[in-house]
Amino acid sequence: MRNKPNVILCICDQLRAFETGVYGNGIIQTPHIDRLAEEGVRFEIAVTNNPVCMPARSCLLSGQYSRSCMGMLGNYAERRPDGTRYMSEYPVDDRVHMPEQTLPEVFKTLGYDTALIGKWHIQPSPGIVGFDYSLFPRVHHRHSGQIFVENTGEGEVVDGFSVEFESDRVRQYLRGRRTQNDPFFLYYSISPPHMPLMDAPDHYLNRYHPQDIPLRPNVFKDGKLPFDDHWFKVYLWDFLHYDHHLPYTEKLPDGFDLRRLIALYYGMTTWVDDMIGRLRNELEESNLADDTIIVFLSDHGDNLGSHHLFNKGQLIEESIRIPFVFHAPQAWSAGVNTTHVAQIIDVMPTLITLCGGDIPDHVQGRSLSNLIFDHAILKDPEAFIETSDGKIGIRTPTALYGIKTDPSTRTVIDDRFCFYDLIKDPYEQTNLLETSFDTKLTNNLRDQLLSWHESTPWLNNGDNP
Repeated sequence: MRNKPNVILCICDQLRAFETGVYGNGIIQTPHIDRLAEEGVRFEIAVTNNPVCMPARSCLLSGQYSRSCMGMLGNYAERRPDGTRYMSEYPVDDRVHMPEQTLPEVFKTLGYDTALIGKWHIQPSPGIVGFDYSLFPRVHHRHSGQIFVENTGEGEVVDGFSVEFESDRVRQYLRGRRTQNDPFFLYYSISPPHMPLMDAPDHYLNRYHPQDIPLRPNVFKDGKLPFDDHWFKVYLWDFLHYDHHLPYTEKLPDGFDLRRLIALYYGMTTWVDDMIGRLRNELEESNLADDTIIVFLSDHGDNLGSHHLFNKGQLIEESIRIPFVFHAPQAWSAGVNTTHVAQIIDVMPTLITLCGGDIPDHVQGRSLSNLIFDHAILKDPEAFIETSDGKIGIRTPTALYGIKTDPSTRTVIDDRFCFYDLIKDPYEQTNLLETSFDTKLTNNLRDQLLSWHESTPWLNNGDNP
């Protein structure tokens, strides 16, 4: 592998680690993700730093926590004249978020060509933060009838499914790199398994049988599975239900339940897996595989009924745990790390180190390169997580400790919100702090988390609480 390898940062949306074969699911079919992980270095425990789309993706490309790169903990929404907020489908050209040097900007200083293909869902627009080329869907959450913007403009509707269209354009981009000497950084962003789950080819919709779906023990409450008419409709049709209220989205299919929901989610995940297979095939055919690092991860997980919760955004394993793989078998040997909690903000410093650059001072993540090459030990194996409702947590290889803050004032309102022993209680069914559980470990974690909260700066962009 050359000194400046090509890099493909491949992210999908709302895929929790548990729903891949390599992370232990024996039913779902993800052979391409599994092979990527088996040939690369996989982090058994990896988390998002904020389990919501825009903050997580901003963390990824900035190497900073969402409070530092966005100045906020939720998805950015613009203000109307009457003071109400709405989420614009077009990224703005104002650099209100991510004012510091981003990952694509660092790659440009290293002589890389930079490109985005796929979902963006970040402010500001891609060209503002370092992408030479961008092709992204205007509408965040739909897989057909999608409008794509190429670099700038209002965009055009494309035929067929957006996931396939993006894969075809990735193929074109890679074929165009065959004769180029400069290395490239490709940010390839795949929208599924994020809803709408019914907006997909039939062979994915019917891929899995509900009766075969394994359920996590924490989906049961008093022996009953969760049922939520509103959330089930959102999973199936997304904004076409909650915003447009199209007639066909107002009624669930007969007998629809949690198992059917998860079966559709499995189908969407296999759709993602097939796109990873296409990517690998094209790299081989273009003779780029031996000089390319692939990073695969998700922005956050999905609750899918655990603790009778849906969507994401919670300080629980289902929301925060993600797949996390660094693949370059020509450069390092395969392995599985179980001693450290990898996090989204670690991707930027790790890739910069692997490609011979210097990590900017503002980056808050850690380079995992020593773990990848030597399976060494870092002094800080934990990760910090913040959520849009003000909960913050520290995830260690064995436990999760949480504190509750007031998101409007950022003050701590409960410094003993939760503590889970994830070795004895991996499904977080017993909050030990509810039984006055207090040990040297919990005190240390509380102090560490409070110190992080007090010392980690917020971006002041005029849109803060």
